[in-house]
Amino acid sequence: MTESIKQTIEQLSKEIERHNHAYYVMDAPTVPDAEYDRLMRQLQQLEQQHPELRLPNSPSTRVGGQALEKFSQITHRVPMLSLDNAMSGDEFISFYERVSGLLGDEAITFCCEPKLDGLAVSLIYEAGQLVSAATRGDGTTGENITENVRTIKAIPLVLHGEDYPEVLEVRGEVFMPTAGFDAFNERAQSKGEKTFANPRNAAAGSLRQLDSKITATRPLSFYAYSLGVVENECAPLPVSHYQQLQTLKGWGLPVSPEIKLVTGQQNVIAYFDDILSRRPQLPYEIDGVVNKVDSIASQKQLGFVARAPRWAIASKFPAQEEITELEEVEFQVGRTGAMGVTLPQTVSNRTSHNTMSEVVAR
Repeated sequence: MTESIKQTIEQLSKEIERHNHAYYVMDAPTVPDAEYDRLMRQLQQLEQQHPELRLPNSPSTRVGGQALEKFSQITHRVPMLSLDNAMSGDEFISFYERVSGLLGDEAITFCCEPKLDGLAVSLIYEAGQLVSAATRGDGTTGENITENVRTIKAIPLVLHGEDYPEVLEVRGEVFMPTAGFDAFNERAQSKGEKTFANPRNAAAGSLRQLDSKITATRPLSFYAYSLGVVENECAPLPVSHYQQLQTLKGWGLPVSPEIKLVTGQQNVIAYFDDILSRRPQLPYEIDGVVNKVDSIASQKQLGFVARAPRWAIASKFPAQEEITELEEVEFQVGRTGAMGVTLPQTVSNRTSHNTMSEVVAR
């Protein structure tokens, strides 16, 4: 009897994880929400009746665990470095020419992707099991947010396949999609609770909850963007950054669908302009594009400078400016003592929104 229940729990866990993978990684849901909820309830009921049979990385752990008194610290075995920024087209061209000069190659292939406006995290898998998660922190030491990360359905608790390394560090961005952010703020406002100013603050605030049950209620997602520590590989990893990300996807980790291989300076600029033009339609907030030399051998050849790699740069979007000239303001005090403000009917607004091509042309 016990063995039969154990098998049922294992089968339900695998089935739920398959559905999570289909929904969050492949963007191809395999069952309606009602069926997913039914499977989850069945699993939770069996685990409540037989807690000794609950798997260490059961999908049910995504609802959150015991609240922490404070976060412990995790030291990154490989520092989580920041990227240098290109604030204009000219700065990107200077970067490109510097890299091409060092590599002796004028037509460099880059792995380009949107720069998500979220929170960078490190995930450690051992024998395919998620064992820890940490924030970037100061690059050397970050906060232990393992229990909170376990509640994010886009992050697999167990890797897919069998050819992953014994130890695998995955780095990526936790973010809150704009639709989830808007819905969360609407609910909070209707209850008179605190709202967040933007999706980045919402993601960061959600990950830093001492009670993971609160994090579990937040609509967080995740995209992987690089590897950190890798030990005891079952098979050699690809020598292309882009192909490494595709390998991560095969192991169940979501990557941005906008990632693209781009060769040559003008094509990288065209990618930037294309993403900038589609920025309002993307389902998440971004503030630029990240360009990484695709060849891992070239990355090693270029190395690092200070706290940033020589082989990557973040091309930041032009600031979206809204300048208002306030000409006058009137204050009124009501019968209850409440202060009222009347703004003028006419204000002066100015916005600036240039593509990289337009900036370079100037």
